[in-house]
Amino acid sequence: MNYTDKDKILILSATYGDGHKQVANAISEAVDFSLPNVEPIILDIMQWLHPYLYPVSNYCYKKVINKFPQLYSFLYRKTHARSTFSAKLNALFSRGMSSLLEILQTMNPKVVVSTYPLAAGIMSKLKEQGFIDVPVVTIITDYTDHSYWLHPYTDQYVVGSNQVKEKLISLGIDPHKIKCTGIPIRQKFIQTEPRDVLAEKYGLIPNQFTVLVMGGGEGFIGKGISTFRAFEKLASPIQLIIICGRNRKLQKQLEAVVRNSKHKVLILGFSEDINELMAVSDLMVSKSGGVTTTEAMAMELPLLIYRPLPGQEEDNAKFLVKSGMAILAKNEEDIISNIQNMLSNSIPLLLMKFKARINQTKTSSFDALDVILREANSRVTQKSVSV
Repeated sequence: MNYTDKDKILILSATYGDGHKQVANAISEAVDFSLPNVEPIILDIMQWLHPYLYPVSNYCYKKVINKFPQLYSFLYRKTHARSTFSAKLNALFSRGMSSLLEILQTMNPKVVVSTYPLAAGIMSKLKEQGFIDVPVVTIITDYTDHSYWLHPYTDQYVVGSNQVKEKLISLGIDPHKIKCTGIPIRQKFIQTEPRDVLAEKYGLIPNQFTVLVMGGGEGFIGKGISTFRAFEKLASPIQLIIICGRNRKLQKQLEAVVRNSKHKVLILGFSEDINELMAVSDLMVSKSGGVTTTEAMAMELPLLIYRPLPGQEEDNAKFLVKSGMAILAKNEEDIISNIQNMLSNSIPLLLMKFKARINQTKTSSFDALDVILREANSRVTQKSVSV
C-alpha cells in the first residue's frame, strides 16, 4: 500500500452489508471535494486483517441473513446491550490489533474514522492500551444503537438522528461527544437531473405512477416471483423498476414473467445509478437499510418497507414509520392495498415527502466531515499547548 505526502484520513469500513462502505465512500468524496491537500484512504478492515477468513465469513454472513434470519436476530438482540456474552463475541471478531497498529504506524493518519462497529472496537482497544493517540471518530450507519458501536476511547460519535443521540446519552456517553449530522450519503443523491429527462433515458413515461422495488439481490423477492405477481392485482397499470442486484437467477426469472404483465416493467441488475432511479420514482418498496433509506429521504422519496431484516433494519423501520417517512407492509396483500390507496389518494405520499423534507439534511457528509476535522484539529492544538 502506497501513501502520498498529504495529510491522511483513514476510513475503516467493511462490506458486511453495503451501507458501511457507502458511508465511507461519502466521507471520502467529501474530502476529495473540499480538501485538496488531504488524502482519504478507505480500508476494508475485515478483508485486510483476515484475508483468508474474510471470503468465508462474508459468505456465511449472507447465508445466515437470508436462510436463518432468526439466528441473526437472536445474536443481534443478545449483544444489543453490553454483557459478558457480547464482550466475548466482540473480542473474537476483533482480533488483529497488531496488524492494524502496523498500518497506523506506517500511514500516520491525522484522524481515523470507523464506519464499521468492529473497527471502532479495535481502535478503542488500541488507545486504551496506549499504543496510539490518534483521534477516533465513529459514524453509526443505522437509526439505532448497539453495544458494538460504543467504546470508551472513542472521541466523537456521528449519528443519524436525535433519537440515537438521546439513546447514547442515556447509556452514559458524554453529550459533547455526540454530533447529529444525519447519516452521510454521496452527493449524487442530492443533485439529480429532472424527472422528464431521466424518464426518457430509461424509456419510461414521466407522469405515470412509478414504483422502485429494491432488495432483490439480497433475497427480498429472491425466494420466488409471488411478490412481483402480486402487482398484477392492482386495478390500473403502473410502471415498475425492479433492481435485482447481482442475483442473475432472479433477473432471468422476472424477465420471463413480465412479458405478460399489464404494467410497464424495467428490470435491472446491479446499478451505480440508483439516484436516477429514485428520482424518476413516486414510491420505493424496499427493506430498511440505514443508508438506502437515508438516500431515499434525501430524494424525498416515500418508502413502503417490506421484510426488514431482523435486528438493525427492524429498528430502522420503527424509526422511519414513527417519523412519518415510511409505511410498513406486513405481507404482499398489504403492499398492494397501500399502493392502491396511494393511486386513488395522494395525501399519504405527500405527507411522507413532507416528513422526509424536514427530517433529512442535504449536507450530512460535509457536516460529518466538519466533526472529523474539528476532532483532528483539536488534538493538534492540545499537543501544541502541552509542548
